[in-house]
Amino acid sequence: MTDQRPAPAPGAGLRERKKRRTRDALLRAALLLFIAQGYEETTVDEITDAVEVSQRTFFRYFANKEEVAFAVQDLVESHFVAALRSRPPAEGPFEAMRSAVLDAWDTIDEAISELVPLDLYMRSYRLIESTPALLAVHLRRSTELEEQTARLIAEREGLDVDADARPRVAVAAFTGVMRVTGRLWGQGEDTSVAAIRRMTEVYLDQIGPALAADWRRPA
Repeated sequence: MTDQRPAPAPGAGLRERKKRRTRDALLRAALLLFIAQGYEETTVDEITDAVEVSQRTFFRYFANKEEVAFAVQDLVESHFVAALRSRPPAEGPFEAMRSAVLDAWDTIDEAISELVPLDLYMRSYRLIESTPALLAVHLRRSTELEEQTARLIAEREGLDVDADARPRVAVAAFTGVMRVTGRLWGQGEDTSVAAIRRMTEVYLDQIGPALAADWRRPA
């Protein structure tokens, strides 16, 4: 049987590439302005002026400044979820999450490099952690990711997430550590991926000892 689908219109690929370049340029300009002068102090006009496009063009790609601020974070979170989905079935829930987040940090540059430089993302992540308006959104989004992760863990283990509390409890402990490490890393002087990865690994490895019955006994 011959393929009856219409051939792509001439220039369609070129138009899509141009749209992507415009969106990426707006994203990079916005993040640079947010970091340089503050999220709340930056206007949409300043972002569009930096790219030499209209406000109408900006709103064609982004609903508002908040969406721009979290555009790369969306990709990073999707990268973690994909890493978790790819973990071997034989791994236990906590080991799968631990390995997935460390693998995600190890490959983050590859995941986002076509969109923004890694250093720009790391600085924008610190901005999120230090800006009250963005931090509130980040916490809400973290709750949504926590539920998504709990459902994925339940699926891996063949459990009903609404009947068995363990997936949500395990994920709550894991994401709590993620929030702590993100906050502490954001307050530190070392802004590298290696620093947040190292801190993440150390803190995750303390979950078991921290839940021990008696902290006064030597480890």
